[in-house]
Amino acid sequence: MKGMHFAKKTATILAAFGLASFLSQSASASEPLKIGTDLTYPPYNYLEGKEAAGFDAEFMRLVAKELNTTPTFMDTRFANLIMGVNLKKFDVIASTLYVTPERANQIEYIPYMKTGGVLLALKDGSFKPQKPEDLCGKKVSSIQGAAWISKLKTVSETYCAKQGLDAIDVREFPTSPEASQAVLSHAVDAQFEDAGVAKVAADKSGKLVLTSEIIYPVVVGLAVKKGNTALVETLKTAIGKVETTDDFKALLAKYSVATPDDAEIKAALNGTL
Repeated sequence: MKGMHFAKKTATILAAFGLASFLSQSASASEPLKIGTDLTYPPYNYLEGKEAAGFDAEFMRLVAKELNTTPTFMDTRFANLIMGVNLKKFDVIASTLYVTPERANQIEYIPYMKTGGVLLALKDGSFKPQKPEDLCGKKVSSIQGAAWISKLKTVSETYCAKQGLDAIDVREFPTSPEASQAVLSHAVDAQFEDAGVAKVAADKSGKLVLTSEIIYPVVVGLAVKKGNTALVETLKTAIGKVETTDDFKALLAKYSVATPDDAEIKAALNGTL
C-alpha cells in the first residue's frame, strides 16, 4: 500500500508540473526553477532588500506558480548569462534578454515582451543626441553585450565613415548604473539604454535626461540551453496560461511594455526589426 500511495503521489506531482519529459533531465520534481538574471537592471531586474524584484521577477513568479514550483533567482552579470545557462548553472535566463539572430544560434528563445532603446545625456550639457547618426565621433556607454552595440557599429561603418566622420566609440560596462555613471563623470558623451531602465536612471540621478524616442524596438525573450526542447515546451505552456490572467495584464501596464506579435518575433530572429 505504501508503494502504491507513493506512486500515485509521484504521478500527481509530475502531472501538476507538466514536466514528465523535462524531469528525465532533472534530479527531482521538488527542485526549484533556477533563473539566471542580472539584478542590476531596474526596473526590469534589481534587488529589493535581499529579494529579486522588477518585471522579470514578477513575471517568473507567475510562471513558477503555474508550474507549481519555487523560483530561485541567481544574480549573474549580463555578459555571463548565456554561458551560464549553457553550462547548466541555471535552467532559464529571465533578464530582459533582447532577441537577436546571433544569440538565437546559442540558446533557445521564448519571446514574451517587447521594449526598445533610447539615448541619455547630461541634462545641463549641450550634447542632446536624437538618433544614432548623432553619435559619430562620440563616446557612448552601454551595458556589456547589449544587442544595440552591433547596430551602432553598423552605423559607424555605413554612415559615419561615408560622411568622413569618426566612428562611434562604444564603451561597455558590466552594469547599467556604471554606464550611467560614465555619463555623469563626463567619461562618455551619452548612454544607450533600454527605455524603462533609462527613465529610472534619469529620475534617480536628476542629472540625466532622455534625449531620443525609442530608436531600436526590440523583442525580449526567456532563454534556455540549446536543444532543451522539453523545458521550452513546458515554459511555453505555462506562459500561455499566465498571459490570460489579469495579473499578467496588470504587470504589462505597470511597466509600460507589451507582448510581441508573431511578425515582430520573426523580424527579431531575422535581424530585421
